[in-house]
Amino acid sequence: MISAIVLGAGLSQRMGTLKQLLPFGNHTVIEQVVSVLSTCTIDEIVVVLGHRHAEIAQVLSKWHVQVSLNPRYIDGMLASLQHGWRNVHPATNAVMHVLGDQPQLEPSVVEQLVTAYRAKNDGIFIPTFGGRRGHPILLDAQIRKEILALDQGATMRDVMRAHIDDIHTLSVNTDSILRDMDTWDDYQREIELRQQVMA
Repeated sequence: MISAIVLGAGLSQRMGTLKQLLPFGNHTVIEQVVSVLSTCTIDEIVVVLGHRHAEIAQVLSKWHVQVSLNPRYIDGMLASLQHGWRNVHPATNAVMHVLGDQPQLEPSVVEQLVTAYRAKNDGIFIPTFGGRRGHPILLDAQIRKEILALDQGATMRDVMRAHIDDIHTLSVNTDSILRDMDTWDDYQREIELRQQVMA
């Protein structure tokens, strides 16, 4: 069983508006991410919410996802990841960390990570483009206790350093793994890129 944690709890401070609900094609940004995962061989999707959670949850109500409110979302990304790990199925074998502001997520990248994991059933799998690491990443669920034990102020980099020999990098053919949306200019860039692809 493979689960996905979608991080959608952020404050969108640099964007200046709630980026999860910005329009992206026929969906909102957060729906676009969920819609891609829904086409992949992912068994469970847990969307972690926080800031203005009720509005986002309403939009996601028509999707087959588990929405979970992280009461500590103000503490940052690690707190939301830990909340997600507490809420995925106890028997899951691996968990994919997915950014909720990465609407250009491509099914081929998700499937490449899943296929690589299933060939080994162990380790951490990270996509790369041009030698740079991106998202999403897929982690064996044996790491669960370590992630949940991290103190506030720690990051996933601490986990990566502790498991450097377990990391497998996968070269992918798209720079979409490197692009998320923090600012309005980032959002406009993604809209323009989408229009180019659709043209």
